[in-house]
Order: sequence, then C-alpha cells, then structure tokens
Amino acid sequence: MSRVGKYPVAIPAGVTVEVANDTVTAKGQLGELSTPITSDVEVTVEGNLVSVRPTRQTKQARSMWGTTRALVSNLVTGVSTGFKVNLEINGVGYRAAVEGSDLVLSLGFSHPVRYPIPAGVAMKCERPTLIEITGSDKQRIGQIASEIRAFRPPEPFKGKGVKYATETVLRKEGKKK
Repeated sequence: MSRVGKYPVAIPAGVTVEVANDTVTAKGQLGELSTPITSDVEVTVEGNLVSVRPTRQTKQARSMWGTTRALVSNLVTGVSTGFKVNLEINGVGYRAAVEGSDLVLSLGFSHPVRYPIPAGVAMKCERPTLIEITGSDKQRIGQIASEIRAFRPPEPFKGKGVKYATETVLRKEGKKK
C-alpha cells in the first residue's frame, strides 16, 4: 500500500479541480495547470478532496499511485500559493541582476551571462548575491534553477559559485606544502 497515495489532497478555497479525458486540471488565482494521468490509477474529486486509487494490483499501478497523488498535490499547491526556489551566489565579484526580461549574471567569465526569464516565471534579486525564482509549476521552477546553477556550480575548495540556499557545499582542504 502506498504511503503517499492513500492520503487525499485537500482543495483550498478558490481552487477548482477537474478530471476529464485522462487529464487533471487545476485552476486557481495563479493560473491553470494540468497533468496527464495513466490508466493505472483512478482520480476522483469528492467535495473538497481529491483521492487517487490504483485500478489494478500490479507493480506499475502501485508505483503510479503515489506519483499521481504527488503530481495532483503539486498542481493544487502551484495554482493556490505557488513555489519558490532561492539561489545564492558566492565569490568575489560574482553578482546577479534582473534587467528587463533577462537575468544578468557576472560569474567570473570574460562576459556577463544573460538568461532570458521565461513567461509564467518571476525572478528578483533583492541582493546582488541572492536570486529568488517563483512560479506555479514546480518542475519548471526546479529546471530553471538547475540551469542557472549549471553556469557556475559551487566548487569544493573556496565554495565559489551558484548554489541552492538549502544546499551545503562540502569543503575540501587545499594542497599542503
């Protein structure tokens, strides 16, 4: 039995969830999101709860039970409150700024790195060393944060680079004489 899938997803006020044609759609104040569902699970909306059940007792159906429940939960949370990822920049002269529809990063290269901000995603830099990425789609926010981090991942000797705010960089000792 799935530990995640057996719990129903609560629908907050102002959010509507519809199930039609193997697709779950959630609409709320932050927009509309949808995700496809497989025939291995059955999604039902009862009042202000969304429940997920497997249609068969196969390994695939049991695997998709918890996955589908997590995807529906992410849809509901995304359209109601949204998601946020914070990135920190460490290093002398390393900084970020939002200029128009681009994120401009100075990461020690000979040129500034320009990252176009996609539609439906908001970025702001309260400090030159902190980037806040917000949006309603959890997968998309994580993908964008990963792409920005990939420009200069944190290195283990001095800790310089772009890292997640919750990430800890394992530091190494340098060369000895």
